[in-house]
Amino acid sequence: MVPPVQVSPLIKFTRYSALLVGMIYGMKRYDYLKPIAEEERKVEAEEKRQREEAERIAKEIAAANEDTILK
Repeated sequence: MVPPVQVSPLIKFTRYSALLVGMIYGMKRYDYLKPIAEEERKVEAEEKRQREEAERIAKEIAAANEDTILK
């Protein structure tokens, strides 16, 4: 078996620097996008509530129209 190759300190430094920069970028990007996503979820929940309310009313109207004795 071939012994492992000695990796250059410059390559090691570059790899770990890129890892650290990527982690910092990800953290900042997450902090930037989190409030936007929360607002989108709130709007979506409100729209869903309104849609369900409209469906409930439509079902009640349809049921009221069906239950007549004048058929």
